[in-house]
Amino acid sequence: MRRISLWKVARPDAIQVLHDEKVVKSLARYFDVFQNRKQAKFMIAKKTPARFTGKESLTQLWQLHEKLTKQYYEIEKKIDAGKTKFEDLLVPELSYLDLKIEIANRLLEDCSLCVRRCKINRLAGKLGYCKSGVKITVSTMFEHMGEEPELVPSGTVFTCGCNLTCKHCQNWTISQWYETGEIMGPEMLAKAVEKLRNTGCRNVNMVGGEPTPWLAQWLETMKHVKVNIPVVWNSNSYYSEETAKLLAGFADVYLLDFKYGTNTCSTKISNAPCYWETCTKNHLYAKKYGELIIRVLVLPEHLECCTKKILEWIAENLGNNTRTNIMFQYRPEWRASEIPELRRRLTLRETEHVIELADLTGLTNYTT
Repeated sequence: MRRISLWKVARPDAIQVLHDEKVVKSLARYFDVFQNRKQAKFMIAKKTPARFTGKESLTQLWQLHEKLTKQYYEIEKKIDAGKTKFEDLLVPELSYLDLKIEIANRLLEDCSLCVRRCKINRLAGKLGYCKSGVKITVSTMFEHMGEEPELVPSGTVFTCGCNLTCKHCQNWTISQWYETGEIMGPEMLAKAVEKLRNTGCRNVNMVGGEPTPWLAQWLETMKHVKVNIPVVWNSNSYYSEETAKLLAGFADVYLLDFKYGTNTCSTKISNAPCYWETCTKNHLYAKKYGELIIRVLVLPEHLECCTKKILEWIAENLGNNTRTNIMFQYRPEWRASEIPELRRRLTLRETEHVIELADLTGLTNYTT
């Protein structure tokens, strides 16, 4: 109880946000889940029956997944409306979540979890661009007090490895494997997630590095979690359509970066070709299948090419009430000095101009 009181003192905005109509409206289901008025998606997924033997082809499994995704959201809708009691649903022999685990493990044999599509067999010990193996490697986990107020306190789990190489990465020791981390099995990690929830965390925040390389392991972990806790998928948005499909009916909140407005910038700074097409598609998926918080890190001299274009796209394609965190905390880290404009922090005029841009787009639910 003492630690919960401390975050209330340190982050009074985390209490105030409970009464912010715009935030609550944009994240209504998430608010209900962390206050135990509704069930997290993974909990419902575990009670959604799936019939498969494991001998099916990957194509057949995807066909079943598409069918069950529709069924899942029908079940979720009925439970949320009080037409079906979650407690009355039986635990099936195999579930929609089990199907996701089966598919995700198949993808590891020819890895295509992100758009790089390394096509290597991670189950055979091969390592791709992200250098992630088959056993989830955790850097740290704790009650994070520095996230968006609606997430605080956030049960944040930082995993090693990333599918991007951002020259200004603030977590470069984690993302680039300068830390060895701790290998954790799914049941061990599940107990850690339960502990975070039981100490007052509003969510489990899957981050890194990047959580995408560890999707199969996260799905397996949540199979063993027995407490109701919303899943926050905290990602750089550079993941494949296959991953986007597996996240449907699993991620309650998509906490997605929107880094660049052009592929020229994304390639130069993060070695991320096709970032714009990938990022916009994944934000649309997130809007369709869950609730969304977007992070826009403002970079020096990238206001017109990136920030402006991003904010306009959000307003036009996701709606003015989309929860957006415009982040001004950029600082030169790691290899940022290799990019001339990234060698400095933002100026006051740049931050003021970005706020002007946000207001011009008509966005009404942004924070800075």
